[in-house]
Amino acid sequence: MISLFRSAPELMVQYAHYHRDRRNIVTHLVGIPLIVLSIGMLLSLVSLDIGGVSVTLAGLLWALSAAWYLTRGNLLLGLATSLVNGALIALAHTPEAATGWGLSALFDAAWFPGLVVFVVGWAIQFVGHTFEGRKPAFVDDVVGLLVGPMFVVGEVLMMAGMLRSMHSLIEAQAGATR
Repeated sequence: MISLFRSAPELMVQYAHYHRDRRNIVTHLVGIPLIVLSIGMLLSLVSLDIGGVSVTLAGLLWALSAAWYLTRGNLLLGLATSLVNGALIALAHTPEAATGWGLSALFDAAWFPGLVVFVVGWAIQFVGHTFEGRKPAFVDDVVGLLVGPMFVVGEVLMMAGMLRSMHSLIEAQAGATR
């Protein structure tokens, strides 16, 4: 069971149990960023006034999630995940994203492009889990929704030769990728 307060290595090992097929990992490298972007697109439509400063729900969610990633006990992974998610949320705030690269004109709805990106991201995820032959991790614990972006960033860092001890721990406990 994934728990909100476990360390990054513990969370990554647990999440990895659901993600050992390379094809599934590749689909996550595409699908999860699309989902994060889509959530940013949808939540950027709502602004709050906090102390005279306009803040979108997307920006607020990013700040809260960044605080969570940075307190999981692995500074490199937490910082990298926060930066990647921050870049996706910043992209979601661009005028191009606001119009959905032209899609919103088709349905005259500001939320429609975010919904399209969200559905595409999840479709890619479910294709990956078909390869895996296992349900997504969030089905057993909703914290898996937070771990997904961290896992994707961690996979890229491990491919680049970083996080070696975490990579060894994952393979020892969840098995090698296949």
